[in-house]
Amino acid sequence: MYIGRIMHTDLITVPPEATLVEARKLIEEKRIDHLLVVNDKGKLIGLLSDRDLRQYWASPATTLSAHELGYLLDKITVKMIMVKTVVTVTPETTIERAAYIMQTNNINSLPVIEGDDLVGIVTSTDVMHVLLEAIGMSEESVRISVLVEDRIGTLAEISALLRDHAINIKSMVTWPLRHHPGIYQVILRIPGDDGARAVAALNRSNYKVMTHYVKDVTPYLPSTAA
Repeated sequence: MYIGRIMHTDLITVPPEATLVEARKLIEEKRIDHLLVVNDKGKLIGLLSDRDLRQYWASPATTLSAHELGYLLDKITVKMIMVKTVVTVTPETTIERAAYIMQTNNINSLPVIEGDDLVGIVTSTDVMHVLLEAIGMSEESVRISVLVEDRIGTLAEISALLRDHAINIKSMVTWPLRHHPGIYQVILRIPGDDGARAVAALNRSNYKVMTHYVKDVTPYLPSTAA
């Protein structure tokens, strides 16, 4: 999945000359968390988040009266506090890459640039929604986990085993098991009605299946790694 498939294109933008009062009103009216700041040519020059706005809004509140605070904020413009170095992506960026960029930069949104044009924005909520869909997260599925060695053919063997028992795999995700080099955790989402059959079939084929959290995974390691 690519960012271009999920990005928001109905963009809410403000000019750098907009005041903080105007920016706050727009964020509240549109119920958004980020404002894209563009110049008179429509080029992205900054980003203002609801979090940054709230922090700045509260900072002088203990020393100024409500009237003084309102006057001051009406004189402060967006360009004075906006983030000017904005991390962006393109429509061709993958969802997982966008999630990685957000996590490593500790940000919650990514403007989308195509060429020199601002064409969209994607948020961490959008990315999380797609990733949850990708792993088949739903009330109708059950989650089972198998620890396997990192070798060619393992996933094919598990898939074939469940296929032979007419059990559908809604999703399959793998990642390295911490502190156990060469061992991967395979997370399977199975239709709820087939969960017990899947566990039984895997157990009969010497796969040790985890259906809940266990503190010590040692008993579930492949026999060659235990």
